[in-house]
Amino acid sequence: MKNIYILPPFIKLEQFLKFAGVVETGGQAKVIISDGLVSLNGEVCLMRGKKIYDGDIIDVHGIDLFKCKIDENKQNLY
Repeated sequence: MKNIYILPPFIKLEQFLKFAGVVETGGQAKVIISDGLVSLNGEVCLMRGKKIYDGDIIDVHGIDLFKCKIDENKQNLY
């Protein structure tokens, strides 16, 4: 599992996938989300705009498992 650090309070799922390096474009994110290849906290998520918060687990089937964490030092780009 890889930790992905964000600025508070949340990031949208589509943006998270781009920021984590899973996809390069929003169009690619849309496809894998709509194909049901992304799970949020163990449940398939079909909403691109779903808000991802600290502690959420994102599973991109066949790629990797990610945990969203808040960057308290505010040193991250997102």
